[in-house]
Amino acid sequence: MAVTVKLGSAAEAPQKEPIAKVDLNIRRTLDGDIMIFDHADIDIFISSNSSPNKISTFPKDIMSEVVYGAQDRLFKFLVKKGLVRPDTVQGGSVYGSIEAEVLSSEEVNPLRMSIINIEKWIDEERPYFEFLSARDDINTDRFTDPSEEESTELGEIPHEGSKGSLQPGYNYGPYWQSYTYE
Repeated sequence: MAVTVKLGSAAEAPQKEPIAKVDLNIRRTLDGDIMIFDHADIDIFISSNSSPNKISTFPKDIMSEVVYGAQDRLFKFLVKKGLVRPDTVQGGSVYGSIEAEVLSSEEVNPLRMSIINIEKWIDEERPYFEFLSARDDINTDRFTDPSEEESTELGEIPHEGSKGSLQPGYNYGPYWQSYTYE
């Protein structure tokens, strides 16, 4: 299903040809902020209604070094592209979130440039989380439908009388109390 996102106000002159085409899972909040859900580890929010525009990232499931690494790579990418102010990259008010202030510009729309560059960054990250997903699928298939080499039929390996580290006979329990069992 294709989604068309129109950004900007009615006062801006409509352009005849689009500058860039973006293929992202984007939603707009009730107050006009943009939410991007394409990354496997983080959700990205672009706040366009606050006094300084901000880009915030939140972990999808749990906070870990993998999530922090993705957030760090995103903000380093945006700093190198000149979209966010490097001295404003900081932890947010929600646990595990990181935010930064978007630079303002008279020449270009910072919101559109942010979306275009975030899409470029997600495209760079996509092979990594597709590889992880494929690896998880292969491991799931190995356990649910093993090959002939990795499986045995029931009764193929004979049962032995005694297996494991607990042998029948004289054993010590807690506090050096000894007992025998068979």
